[in-house]
Amino acid sequence: MKAETKKLVQSRRKETLKAIESLCLLDDNLMTLVFDRNVEATELLLKIILQRDDLKVLEAVAQRDYKNPMPGGRSITLDIYAQDRDKKVYDIEVQRAPKGADVRRARFHSSMIDVKMLKARQEFKEIHDSYVIFITADDILGEGHSLYHINRVVEETGVYFGDGSHIIYVNGSYKNDNHPVGRLMHDFRCVSSADMFYPTLAKQVKYFKETGGGQGIMCQVFEDLAEKIAMEIAGEMAEERAVEEKKAFACRMIARGKLTIEEIAEDADLPLEVVQELAGFQPV
Repeated sequence: MKAETKKLVQSRRKETLKAIESLCLLDDNLMTLVFDRNVEATELLLKIILQRDDLKVLEAVAQRDYKNPMPGGRSITLDIYAQDRDKKVYDIEVQRAPKGADVRRARFHSSMIDVKMLKARQEFKEIHDSYVIFITADDILGEGHSLYHINRVVEETGVYFGDGSHIIYVNGSYKNDNHPVGRLMHDFRCVSSADMFYPTLAKQVKYFKETGGGQGIMCQVFEDLAEKIAMEIAGEMAEERAVEEKKAFACRMIARGKLTIEEIAEDADLPLEVVQELAGFQPV
């Protein structure tokens, strides 16, 4: 390796390690590594949020893809997928930006989980309970509570509908060290494992942020993310160039005046309104 290349690699690694130092569990890159395949940590998280001591998690997977069965339909990737011994399904989403926790997103996640849960010829009553849990950096519902439970009720009676669908928002800005959720959110905001309350979480955070092996994994995650972003940017630029070339072709055809606007749009593979705009088309 040439001296300049080696120096550049070392410089980039130093910058990456500095970025890793500032991460907390509210950041996707660290959170997914801490909870992926970590049944103990996921079980702790759910016990605190659901306020249950009897919950037993059997599976915990980070970044699980749920493909939409409809052609062209939007798919989702769950931050953390978990299932307990009663086959109840949990989708735990961590969102720093409020727009990432839109209430309709929670609805969509819940519907996608239901679609995947019921197989052909199963009865509807066989759908297990599902929980979509959003842990948000801010109090997006704005009432100062640690937790917000959203369940369907019959408006006329106020009675719980009981369809097994649950949505919970966790206020990541909630501060109360005497409350389990307050301590949990304190740990999610911590950048140092030494300051955390829950040893199960602190142990994993320390590994990924403070040991050579964990830092190596984190650095690889950053490198993969940078490569993915670069590829996406390159793809967008290629698409933009292709569109500009199509427009240039359309302009040449317009200047020749031998084809109709509709024919040019078809030949250039452009929307009709785009070609009309290029031609200065004025609707009658």
